[in-house]
Amino acid sequence: MQNHLPYNSSYYKRSSSWLPTSVSAGTDKSTVAAYTAGINYTDKAVKQFIKQINKIQKPITVVFYGDHLPGIYNNSMAKDGTKLHETDYFIYSNTYAREHGARTLTSNTKVVSPNDFMAMVAEQTNSKVTPYLALMTKIYEDLPAVSINTGQNNSTASLQFTNSKGQVVKYSQLTKKQKRLWQDYKLVEYDLTAGKQYLYQLHMMK
Repeated sequence: MQNHLPYNSSYYKRSSSWLPTSVSAGTDKSTVAAYTAGINYTDKAVKQFIKQINKIQKPITVVFYGDHLPGIYNNSMAKDGTKLHETDYFIYSNTYAREHGARTLTSNTKVVSPNDFMAMVAEQTNSKVTPYLALMTKIYEDLPAVSINTGQNNSTASLQFTNSKGQVVKYSQLTKKQKRLWQDYKLVEYDLTAGKQYLYQLHMMK
């Protein structure tokens, strides 16, 4: 995984070039510098990667994201958990794909869940979707972003909804329509993971 720990000063060449002038109390400058050097290498690699796929005469769409910021900051997870899990992402369609119907999404893109990426790619590429993916598209369009509780950060963490402003939304604050949609989604996921998989029998996945 690119830019995962450890962030040792010797991991990247010339990481000292990225030393910050100041950091918050409890944060190590050399660790931040090593992570920043890694971001610089990633930027260059991604640029080269995009150049290469733009030369391919087939439609290609890429999702690029990080699942969380590195654990190098002396922040409280309970207080700053949401911010520490908000990372940049992009969905990119190569030149050929754009010439054949793909477009760049411009709405409902500020705060999303990785769970939304399938639906977002389908929408960006104007792809025909299965009934299951149609449900995921409704989840993406009508519900706040869904994740585990970022403040708890453990295997038993509860559910968390986050709106487009980065604000946590309680389940009780959802509308009746949103709650019904969420319950439908839970039933579908149960059937797929632990149920009798009626969705396959009903051809919901085709």
